[in-house]
Amino acid sequence: MSIWKTQPTLEHLSHNAENTAVANLGIEYTEIGDDYLSAKMPVDERTVQPFGVLHGGASVLLAETLGSVAANHCLIRDNLMAVGLDINANHIRPVPSGQYVYGTATAVHIGATTQVWQINIHNEQNKLVCASRITMAVVPRR
Repeated sequence: MSIWKTQPTLEHLSHNAENTAVANLGIEYTEIGDDYLSAKMPVDERTVQPFGVLHGGASVLLAETLGSVAANHCLIRDNLMAVGLDINANHIRPVPSGQYVYGTATAVHIGATTQVWQINIHNEQNKLVCASRITMAVVPRR
């Protein structure tokens, strides 16, 4: 059973990402399941720290992107929006430049006033790179 109240499409998500941090970091949405949203991000000059490995902030941007976009497609009314309230991230292992990382957001809780999403980011060897959790506040759209 699908969790989406507004069914996302890869084309729509890609279009909405134009001229944003998402596009500037090279994030591409890759898959939409009945209960998850996935994307990939390159580890390159846009997303590495001075040591040449994936910047933790870039991982958090990928995580917040996935959690926020997913949350907003689970709202029951058009006059609501989901906004980030809190995010945390545990950075598990480094990823060198020249690879991709892959993130997947899954819902932990979808409520009327809050949502909680788990976002796991893996490297090309399918090893966990970052485990993140975001809490979204559901508020009236302005």
